[in-house]
Amino acid sequence: MVSVSISEARAKLSKLVKLAKEGEEIVITAGRDKYPVARLVSVHPVEKKRLGACETPGFVIPKEFFDPLPEEELRLWDGCAE
Repeated sequence: MVSVSISEARAKLSKLVKLAKEGEEIVITAGRDKYPVARLVSVHPVEKKRLGACETPGFVIPKEFFDPLPEEELRLWDGCAE
């Protein structure tokens, strides 16, 4: 979430609209206390990028995926018999 004053929002409107379009929420504040008076968000939801052909939303690659392979499996990949 980005918080900006009214004058800052006026000066940087194009940049803030671009951020909102990318899914960021912008809160516009007023007064010395910087109390929130408006919120700038995208009209259309941001489409989540998917990994390859995976159609499952929320698909997560487990941390173990990046662990080194065991020696016996590496030999099989190299074409060596066990």
